[in-house]
Amino acid sequence: MGMTILRKTDRPEQKYTLAFVGYGDESRGAVLELTYNYGVDKYEIGGGYGHVAIEVDDAAATCETVRSSVGKYGGAVTREAGPVKGGTTVIAFIEDPDGYKIELIERNG
Repeated sequence: MGMTILRKTDRPEQKYTLAFVGYGDESRGAVLELTYNYGVDKYEIGGGYGHVAIEVDDAAATCETVRSSVGKYGGAVTREAGPVKGGTTVIAFIEDPDGYKIELIERNG
């Protein structure tokens, strides 16, 4: 597909590695995050979907927007904004009205 590895993050304490692939500058295009979970030799085909992730300016403010819209649209905040385990990147999780998980990743600076 022509994508290149843009960056990689190893988290041995949490037993996973992340590889971010795309077609160039992350600020100008989409990035696909691939996760390798240590000790997993085989995945069930079709069962590997976990969630989509989007970058936001302020994860806490986005959670508040979701919370204030739940009555009208549905959905929920399932993990409040805070640093990722073993790191400093601020993330949060929400669910859309159909129950699909969405990770909010706070943009640095």
